[in-house]
Amino acid sequence: MKEWKNICALTDIPVLGSRRVQRSQGPQVALFRTADDAVFALLDRCPHKGGPLSQGIVFGNKVACPLHNWTIALDNGQAHAPDEGCTAKFSVKVEAGQVMLCEGELASIGLEFEPIKAGPCTRSC
Repeated sequence: MKEWKNICALTDIPVLGSRRVQRSQGPQVALFRTADDAVFALLDRCPHKGGPLSQGIVFGNKVACPLHNWTIALDNGQAHAPDEGCTAKFSVKVEAGQVMLCEGELASIGLEFEPIKAGPCTRSC
C-alpha cells in the first residue's frame, strides 16, 4: 500500500505550468498541471541532456524541454519520435484540491542522477 505525502494545493501549480518539488537527494521532481487540471509528476530531467523539464512549455499532455525542444509525454515520461528516451514518472493523487506524491517513490526514483545545479560559474575564466 502506498503512503502519500501532501505536496501542495492544486492551485499552487499554474495551469499549463509546473512546480518543482525539492528532495533531500537526487534531482527535483516536476509537477505539471494541464488545461483540464490533470496533474503529472516527472523527474525534472530531460532524457536527452538532463535539461530542467519544469522550465519547459506544457501543451496538451506533453512538455517541451527548454534546452533542445524534445517533447516528453507527461503520462509516461517517454520522448516522442523521432527522439528516444524516457524520464522517470511518479504516482500522483489529487484529493480535495491537494496534490500528493508517493513517499516511497520520492525516496527511491532517480537518485542515481546528480541534482541540477544553477548559478554562477565557480571556475576561474
